[in-house]
Amino acid sequence: MSRDTETMNCERYREAISADPAFDGGTEHVSACVDCQAFRSEIQALDAGIKGALQINVPELKMPELPDIDVSAASNNVTLLAVRRAFTRPVWFALAATVLLAALIGIRLPGYGTSYVSLEEQVLAHVDREPGAFRVTSTPVSERRLVKAVPAHIAALNHDAGIITYAQSCRINGNLVPHLVVQGKRGPITILLMPEESVSKARTFVGDNVHGVIIPVGSGSIAIIGDREEQLDHVTQNMLDSVNWTT
Repeated sequence: MSRDTETMNCERYREAISADPAFDGGTEHVSACVDCQAFRSEIQALDAGIKGALQINVPELKMPELPDIDVSAASNNVTLLAVRRAFTRPVWFALAATVLLAALIGIRLPGYGTSYVSLEEQVLAHVDREPGAFRVTSTPVSERRLVKAVPAHIAALNHDAGIITYAQSCRINGNLVPHLVVQGKRGPITILLMPEESVSKARTFVGDNVHGVIIPVGSGSIAIIGDREEQLDHVTQNMLDSVNWTT
């Protein structure tokens, strides 16, 4: 195994590409990791959008011609006024670029200062941000990856959960939550284990081409999201049978 593979993992690669969208290291890792490929595409698209927003053609500032004045003759009739500095056009364009840049960052990076009306809305927004999770595959994640995504201090997950094909540690309301995917009959089914998010009863919701449910489990909850035509009952029961919070 090369040094590039040994030293680079998903977390380190994402930190590097976020800091520098032109980062070209970790080639062996990213060539084998579709999740990081999707993350790289999103970061580079964001970078291109910001550069485009800042490429503003500012017209040359032209000062109006002033008539010649006989200063000595007019000096006795001049009253000094307080100077009021107005924004020139380049300054206004710079301010506009700053506002547009802030708007782009707010739109492309939800979760940083973004507020949501409900937990369901936040769950849907989070799922939309990880398109790499929607791979149709029969290959399970490694035990090492699963243990890293579902650490022992959060939950104990037994094998009744089914074959897990995606596992990452993500954030919901500032709390680390395991993000898992199992394969359903109609495609991938997303599962978010949220020990810090308490709900009093099951809450169903729908999004673009998907539907889901958030079920109470002890002092926390589990969100399950799948295709509109996917039956989620069996996955819901598997999660109830498989997850025990350890927090």
